[in-house]
Amino acid sequence: MYGSCTSPEHVLDLIRSRGIQIVDLRFTDLPGTWQHASLPASQLSLADFERGIGFDGSSIRGFQAIEESDMLLVPDPTTAFIDPFAAVPTLVMICNVVDPETRQPYARDPRYVAQKAERYLRDLGIADTSFWGPEIEFFIFDHVSYEVLPYRMGFAIDSREGYWNSGRNDGTPNLGYTIRPKEGYFPAPPHDTFQDIRSEAALLLEQIGVPVEMHHHEVATAGQGEIDMRRDTLTAMADKVMIYKYVIKNVARKHGCTATFMPKPLFGDNGNGMHTHQSLWRDGTNLFYAACHYAELSELALSYIAGLLTHVDALLALTSPTTNSYKRLVPHYEAPVNVAFSKRNRSACIRIPMYTTGPENAAAKRVEFRPPDPSCNPYLAFAAMLMAGLDGIQRRLDASRFGPLDVNTYQLPPEQAAQVKSVPGSLGAALEALERDHDWLLEGNVFTRDLLETWVSYKREKELREVEVRPHPYEFYLYFDI
Repeated sequence: MYGSCTSPEHVLDLIRSRGIQIVDLRFTDLPGTWQHASLPASQLSLADFERGIGFDGSSIRGFQAIEESDMLLVPDPTTAFIDPFAAVPTLVMICNVVDPETRQPYARDPRYVAQKAERYLRDLGIADTSFWGPEIEFFIFDHVSYEVLPYRMGFAIDSREGYWNSGRNDGTPNLGYTIRPKEGYFPAPPHDTFQDIRSEAALLLEQIGVPVEMHHHEVATAGQGEIDMRRDTLTAMADKVMIYKYVIKNVARKHGCTATFMPKPLFGDNGNGMHTHQSLWRDGTNLFYAACHYAELSELALSYIAGLLTHVDALLALTSPTTNSYKRLVPHYEAPVNVAFSKRNRSACIRIPMYTTGPENAAAKRVEFRPPDPSCNPYLAFAAMLMAGLDGIQRRLDASRFGPLDVNTYQLPPEQAAQVKSVPGSLGAALEALERDHDWLLEGNVFTRDLLETWVSYKREKELREVEVRPHPYEFYLYFDI
């Protein structure tokens, strides 16, 4: 369904033929959460696809000030799909945000940033297409509660699969098939209790128009899973990430569970990553493939890698953009904390998958950037990764200073380990890096100074500072009796 409509007229025909009663308009705020407003299908006209539909931009995180609040949503007909969760027949369209006075796209609209990044790629003449394949991990919990009060704060998580339930003896049956920490990768039922939920989500994604390659349980205990989508172009894949998160959350809720994409909800086990596969193409040819080089990577691909790793500190402010992200980016949880590249090596920031090799598999050649997590805004994160890679190509940056490092970097002798740079250890450090190193993001007016300043300010004031000023429960463990 997503991508099957080609025009506003096609959308109106679909509304009539499918008996659609409600049209739901979706857009993404600056931090990366879907927002929506609905109208009776009878009220949608061809003119709305040109003039847009008004909303209050001052009530959206990271958007307008109150004195300039009026904004417009312009539906993109190519994004139309029928909402599988709505009891009332509902058609969803993803929208672009437009300034009503200038009639220009809104510079802080994340989707517009992604569209500009794709246009910049074509304008440079390096490639005409970039392909993206994020591996988005999530947890499905049976219970979560949290509170943040001046005199009490904390959280509680429970899962039928959680290893901490192996000794539960509360009068209800305990069947014993819990999953030990770090042993959740690929166990069959009865250990994997969320097979049907993931299958239902995968089939709904396919029904919506988001092709799925596979799904499976992930490494962590307590219901960690992953559903892999087939690659797509930058903006389309960012749209699909938003659809993916919507589907997972609502399927879980339907089954009395709750899903989270929080990077590190559990201490002592793997967190949720969003390893992002990417490649550049021109005239139907994968520019990242070269038979005679390391891991069958072209010189262009190696320069792209060098761009990602040169700007990694600043890049993480957009790809790993929460305080919780840096509780995931610690050694020994398959976390890519080492600024290096390597084939088949999951301890490096960049892995070159080697599942398929040879000229007959040239289309599969890609690089996997592993630090991102699903707390990011996918439109901004994909655009930023592309811009970093393109900077590496344009400046012909040398990847050799970052590897290849074909060893387990966690087991290097101390003197060698000290020579391998690590990613930033906190959101504050990543934001400082973005303030120092961002000119490459401004090329082609893809990102604007206003957007970056707004991003840094929002993250510091609304997230980083609010976390820093609150006592942490572990501080009581450490210091209460001091």
